[in-house]
Amino acid sequence: MDPYKIRALLETVQRGETDVDTALEQLRALPYTDVGDFARLDTHRALRNGLPETVFCQGKTPEQVAAIMERLWSAHERVMGTRVVPEMADFVRARLPEARYDATSRLLTLERGARPALPADAPYAMVVCAGTADLPVAEEAAQTLAFAGQRVERAYDVGVAGLHRLLGELPRLQAATVVITVAGMEGALASVVGGLVAAPLVAVPTSVGYGASFHGLSALLTMLNSCAAGVAVVNIDNGFGAAIFAHAVLRSITR
Repeated sequence: MDPYKIRALLETVQRGETDVDTALEQLRALPYTDVGDFARLDTHRALRNGLPETVFCQGKTPEQVAAIMERLWSAHERVMGTRVVPEMADFVRARLPEARYDATSRLLTLERGARPALPADAPYAMVVCAGTADLPVAEEAAQTLAFAGQRVERAYDVGVAGLHRLLGELPRLQAATVVITVAGMEGALASVVGGLVAAPLVAVPTSVGYGASFHGLSALLTMLNSCAAGVAVVNIDNGFGAAIFAHAVLRSITR
């Protein structure tokens, strides 16, 4: 149950349209609800953190994901699943036709109604990725931010092998409120961008690269050892985690 539903429920109680016992029954789902014997959903999370619980779908069966998302969808106005493969998305969409799937980001989302457009001058997060091979992780970050209701700008394929491509984006970079850099190989993009912007910066190493990149470990260590001060680093391929960090930054300044 999200803040909007609870507020609407309490307003009906205030107006005398709903009695206290009926309202109490509707609130019994807080703070969690069980789904079979495989999931215990945190239906209180939107009240605490501003976003409902996200479903990490990797490692779950399609049946489990469908059941979890169906239950969350009954309690929230929006639901998101990450790391969804196409076959799983097809299964879930057969049960929840309203669901939308993006094969690049591997995100599966459910939303009720259109949201109001953000002002053109709203603070924004800028997602910057080194190469086209990093797009799945970059889009996971960008689309998660959009799902959270934030303004997002993108600059893709601007890795340090052609530094002039990045410098062409400097005005937008320096106007951003928070920046996410996504890079594999040696992961140098985070240090370069960190030396150019004053905004909070979160770096995402990706598992893109040849053998000595060790499936992203090389980029992770480079980012952890960034010579640009103040760079925060999330786990390998964790575009979602970077987006939630950026969302928290944006939310803290707009509340």
